[in-house]
Amino acid sequence: MNISELARRLNVLPEELREKIPSLGFSIGKRAIKVDDRVAHQIMEAWAEMRRRQRLQQKMDQQKSQTEAHEQHQVPVERKEVAIPAVLTVREFATKLQVPVARLMQELMKNGIFASLNERIDFETASIVAEDIGFQAVAEDQKPVEEEDQSAHHLAEVLQKEDTSVLVPRPPVVVVMGHVDHGKTKLLDAIRTTNVIDTEAGGITQHMGAYQVERKGRLLTFIDTPGHEAFTVMRSRGAKVADLAILVVAADDGVQPQTKESVNIIQSSHLPFVVALNKIDRPEANIDRVKGQLSEVNIVPEDWGGKTVVVPISAKVGTGIDELLDMLLLVADIHKDVIRSNPRRPAIGTIIESHVDPGEGPVATMLVQSGTLRMGDVLGVRGSLYGRVRAMRAWNGETVLEAGPSMPVKIIGLKYAPAVGDVLEVPEDATELKKLKMTKPVRAVEEVASLKHIAPKEGEEGEKKKFVLPLIIRSDVLGSLEAILGMLDTLQHEEVGVEVVGKGLGNITDADVMNAETAKAFILGFNVRPTTTAEELAREKDVSIRSYSIIYKLFEDILAELQKMLPSETFFTELGRVEVLANFRKMEDGWIVGVKVRDGKVKPKTKLRILRGTEIIGEGEISTVQIGRSEAKDAKAGQECGLRYKSRTKAEPGDIFEVYIEETKGRLLEIKGVRMR
Repeated sequence: MNISELARRLNVLPEELREKIPSLGFSIGKRAIKVDDRVAHQIMEAWAEMRRRQRLQQKMDQQKSQTEAHEQHQVPVERKEVAIPAVLTVREFATKLQVPVARLMQELMKNGIFASLNERIDFETASIVAEDIGFQAVAEDQKPVEEEDQSAHHLAEVLQKEDTSVLVPRPPVVVVMGHVDHGKTKLLDAIRTTNVIDTEAGGITQHMGAYQVERKGRLLTFIDTPGHEAFTVMRSRGAKVADLAILVVAADDGVQPQTKESVNIIQSSHLPFVVALNKIDRPEANIDRVKGQLSEVNIVPEDWGGKTVVVPISAKVGTGIDELLDMLLLVADIHKDVIRSNPRRPAIGTIIESHVDPGEGPVATMLVQSGTLRMGDVLGVRGSLYGRVRAMRAWNGETVLEAGPSMPVKIIGLKYAPAVGDVLEVPEDATELKKLKMTKPVRAVEEVASLKHIAPKEGEEGEKKKFVLPLIIRSDVLGSLEAILGMLDTLQHEEVGVEVVGKGLGNITDADVMNAETAKAFILGFNVRPTTTAEELAREKDVSIRSYSIIYKLFEDILAELQKMLPSETFFTELGRVEVLANFRKMEDGWIVGVKVRDGKVKPKTKLRILRGTEIIGEGEISTVQIGRSEAKDAKAGQECGLRYKSRTKAEPGDIFEVYIEETKGRLLEIKGVRMR
């Protein structure tokens, strides 16, 4: 057979074949043109064996490098310090951290803070979020005067400089605080005998609301603050506008981290407060244990010799609600000298809710703190014109013509949405207000569009295939769409990702369904529904439409879909090494050998590599391990045993078996900075 023909059959160049033939144990001469057919056949067998061993060596190297990579995966990373002021906007925070605004907004959303790009957050919240991203927050030296400080200072000045002769009592403003699921909203529900908890998706308060109730002919204003995760900013704002506080603690759960946080906010704000010991109807409730825990955080109940009023209640059953309200009125009477205001002056108050409604435009909920707000009043924030009162609604949806002190009211007629925490004021001279040059809504939509994260297609990031989940997002308001796209922007993974192929405000339409069919995308609706024709078309086209009212649920469902798309991973665990002492006999599917365990251990149903010297010559699987005359679960270092293994490779005395476990597992989707709620 010609050398060139032999090289063709082996799929190599003739020159390479001539170079490697001597290493296979054959001598045909460097200039040989032909070889004997019998020798050629032997060369082909030896060549196939060489290639097999090379593949085994490559496989072993890959397995060991993968094992090392897994072991070194968790490497502690040094946190970079970042100086953060007491108050800053989300945009400024993103600039300081040098991270995309969308990534930062997702972190805030994940921690339960619904903040827009220009909304302010405090240092405590910023430090929590910075730590999640991988930074260490340090307090920045205070700037001489902050914008928000000016507003707060101005409000304080107005309230303090009031002529005491014109001050009259006003309803006390009560803030309800406490740990998640301890029953804050249920308590308000019991107080008002209206089912407000059903209006909050999932029974979790997602926005801050204010409500008024009447007791013994007197009004009380309640502020309901969200309690899940890290709503520090909103709880702090609630504390700043309140006169009294209710600290809700579950009798069956006791003092929790957010309970302590609420205590710190109440104490730092010097708020008079009452403790509502909720869920006393539960069998596992232990009032004395909880009182002991409260004492540990410097809240000593009256019946334990302290000054704090503790009222046992059950918001579910209705027990103790009247007693709690009576105690609030009593505490308000004790502090009646400061719970007063002038209803005759132009209104001034704090924004406690703000959003853009598709039908009504910018809408804000204001808590009037002094003066009376009337229809037609011009509104200003920090000396700038923000619009005029065209309509007002009370907390129960009724239209009102005026709102006095301590009354929460929804204002319609604003040109721009103020930030939560802003001080809204009716100026004495409206002509002095500056006209703001705000970005148009179109610009806002463009800014939201920039938050979209489009996953790279296959081949854009190395050679690894990337599986992409196409999505069409429809939302009720711009703020929600902004938040959803911000959360999706963080879903950056080497092997899976999302691509927003369409987005918009309002209900899901036929066009969305047709686009979803073309792009093979899911349609996700947040607080919106498909039209009747769109629903029918989706069934016909087999397009998946999913509707949500809780943003976490939407996000978790996307994570679940990405989890399904993530390829499984094979893990290798090295168990030990054994030396072959003797090869006893051949079996149908392998061999029986005598070995000595040099290190680690060996056990049945595991894989092995066969090494001769430093070269791998084969692989197989251990069927049984036998010590003496009986089978064993394993054999450890220093022991001699018999092995039955499946393999085509015959082991010789002196060969080494490397024993390992090979496991194929569905991988857990791990994305930095993203966790399931």
